[in-house]
Amino acid sequence: MAATPATPWLDGLRFAFGTLTVFPVKVTRWDRDAARGGMLSAPLAGLAVGLCAGAAGALLLLAGASASVAAVAAVAVPAVLTRGLHLDGLADTADGLGSGKPAEDALRIMKQSDIGPFGVITLVFVLLAQVAALAQAYGDGWRHGVLAAVVAAVVARLALTLAAVDGVPAARPEGLGAAVAGVVPKVGASVVTVAVMVAAAGAGALVGSDYSLQALLAVVGAEMVTDGLLRHCRRRFGGVTGDVFGALAETAATTALIVLCLW
Repeated sequence: MAATPATPWLDGLRFAFGTLTVFPVKVTRWDRDAARGGMLSAPLAGLAVGLCAGAAGALLLLAGASASVAAVAAVAVPAVLTRGLHLDGLADTADGLGSGKPAEDALRIMKQSDIGPFGVITLVFVLLAQVAALAQAYGDGWRHGVLAAVVAAVVARLALTLAAVDGVPAARPEGLGAAVAGVVPKVGASVVTVAVMVAAAGAGALVGSDYSLQALLAVVGAEMVTDGLLRHCRRRFGGVTGDVFGALAETAATTALIVLCLW
């Protein structure tokens, strides 16, 4: 469909869901304007993924499964709905950072199809942390598990929005990272961040009065950690890549889950 002034938001949604999920959404535009709308809409794609993940865990829990089984399902669903894209990016980024090599060599390592020891170790610990945190959440009840799964998924995509902000360069001239690097205006990123914070606090309040602040802190904590990782990747690689975006998403999700199970 041809883009018109009345449908840029729809192009952005298609870009977000078409590139960040396996949902059958056709990307009709692949330009900077569509990428901008897509990165601003990324948390909405996260909301859809999080609801599916949370519901899968809740259904198993209500059917009599243990909290651990529910947690495994809630971790597996996002991996399936993203084709493992973010987990792959996390592993590749870990290999690149762990290599200790100059930017050009590190980027070459990240582009290889195999996964090295740093990537394997990182994946194991991240997935263990996610399952353990979600098991604790589902152990407190299905509502707590759903809240944790949704907040983690939304915050993970918020990290993508913030990584695509104006001023953050691409590390290489091709790939998804280059397509979305620097497309998000800082004002837009701030508006989306505040919206996610308010939504997280509101969702937490639906579970219990104590969880409103906890959900808000999960968002803040996740973005603080991913901001540090983003700065480090910019120093090491000279900018962002699609792998870095994936690493930021998984780091944000894991941090949010850990914060949610601290109190």
